[in-house]
Parts: sequence; structure tokens; C-alpha cells
Amino acid sequence: MKFSKRHFAKTITWRIIGTLDTLLLSWYISGDLAIGMKMGAFEMITKMVLYYIHERVWFKSKIKSSNKRHILKTFSWRGVGTLDTIILGWLISGNPLTGLKIGGAEVVTKMLLYFGHEKLWYRINFGLDKRNERKRLNNLTKQSEL
Repeated sequence: MKFSKRHFAKTITWRIIGTLDTLLLSWYISGDLAIGMKMGAFEMITKMVLYYIHERVWFKSKIKSSNKRHILKTFSWRGVGTLDTIILGWLISGNPLTGLKIGGAEVVTKMLLYFGHEKLWYRINFGLDKRNERKRLNNLTKQSEL
């Protein structure tokens, strides 16, 4: 698997947003700041690895429509992320119901946050040097044809 600075940057920015959401929700649901902090710390590691793999898989997708793509990515990532959260919440709190509650709450908050993150990154050209060069060459070709 080839390293991508774009996917790495997306992974870091999303993880910051996601960790804060997890920490706050875990603290609120469990009533224990220590559980929130542990959830945030463990998820920082597991989710960065899972998110990077998710980005690499989706980069090879043939889906071009931005809205369709963003919606499908949002749901596929949320499935992976929710399962990870439920398992970690259960292991850290010792209570499977706490894991389910945290995972359930995150389904809503994280999907909204993730969709916004995807829309923002779709507009950013960071790490897309080859694509930007092709666009520039296409524009030059079109201008020379006129």
C-alpha cells in the first residue's frame, strides 16, 4: 500500500474531531471523566489505523458523484467506527450497555461531523499534485484550441 500525504492529513484532522466527540460523549454517558479519557486515548490509535485503511480503499473507488460518494463513505466508515467504539466502550467500562450507549450516540454525532469533514476535504487540493497537474494541462490544451 502506497503512502499518501493527503490520506494521512485527512486521518489526523478527522481523528482530532472524532477523539473530542468520543471523549465528551463517553464522559457524559458514563458519568466518569476517566472513562472518557481512556476512550479518547484508545480510539486515537485504533481509529487512525482503521481510518487510513478506509481512505486507501475508498481512493480506489470508481464512484465519481461527490454526494453519493460522501454519503456511502459516511455510512461505511460509521459502521467500522461504531463497532470499534462499542467494543472499546465495553472493554474500558466493563459494561456492554455503556459501550452500546456510547456507540449509539456516536452514530448520530459522528455521521454529521464526518459528512462535513468529507465535504471540506473534497474542496481541498492538498496531496493531489498529479490531479492538479492534469487539470492544468487540460485547461492549457483547451485554451490553445480556442
